[in-house]
Amino acid sequence: MYDWQFFGTFDLARISLWLFWLFFAGLVIWIQRENQREGYPLENDDGTPAGSLWSTPEPKTFILPGGRGTVQAPGPSNERKDLALARTNAGGGFPFEPTGDAMVDGVGPASWVARKDQPELDGHGHAKIRAMSTVGGFSVAAGRNPVGMKVIANDRVVAGTISDLWVDVPEQLVRYLEVTLGDGSKCLIPMPLARITGDGVKVGSISGSRFADVPKTAKADTVTKLEEDKISAFYAGGTLYDQDKKGSKMRALGDLF
Repeated sequence: MYDWQFFGTFDLARISLWLFWLFFAGLVIWIQRENQREGYPLENDDGTPAGSLWSTPEPKTFILPGGRGTVQAPGPSNERKDLALARTNAGGGFPFEPTGDAMVDGVGPASWVARKDQPELDGHGHAKIRAMSTVGGFSVAAGRNPVGMKVIANDRVVAGTISDLWVDVPEQLVRYLEVTLGDGSKCLIPMPLARITGDGVKVGSISGSRFADVPKTAKADTVTKLEEDKISAFYAGGTLYDQDKKGSKMRALGDLF
């Protein structure tokens, strides 16, 4: 008969603690590498590779909803290249300055992200944001209906007339106002940047002449995620770039809002 105890000389508590720390370290490394599936590998301002403590994980294939195929991550970068910007300092971390029309080029405050050029879908695979004239069962339940009202820019110029509302169908919200300009073309105004008054729809971020430069939608009744980003960025950039040296824009903003 053997008087033998397998764990007689082992400290089980210490071994359990070390096993936990090894597992935890491995978990942290795995999570950090999985976190690099989007936005990696890192690049410096000039496009050269930037160092990273963790190695980039192997590509993984994801199946997209709505029958839109597959995508690999990490995969080919969809970041914008060759932007109309110039360095202001040779060192890294310093701001860049626009070399052309910043609002049209989409840089600085007017910058946008190269999102998918596809509409955002609801749970049934339909486009979420659509022109209200093409969607049944929608009407203006409260407040003024802006359709038919004139659009007044920050320089008090009448840029066009509201011709439709674009609604987020599942959320039942107005996301954009559709403007028909003097030449017959149409563009969208993000609803948060418009103020509906008895005098008309007032837009304080851009002047009347800039409405012709607002990015257009490829289709007459739907807007893609890429188009949404470009439209919103254009108006946002106008808050900084679309003003004259005498500051008349700021006086106009005071009158508008």
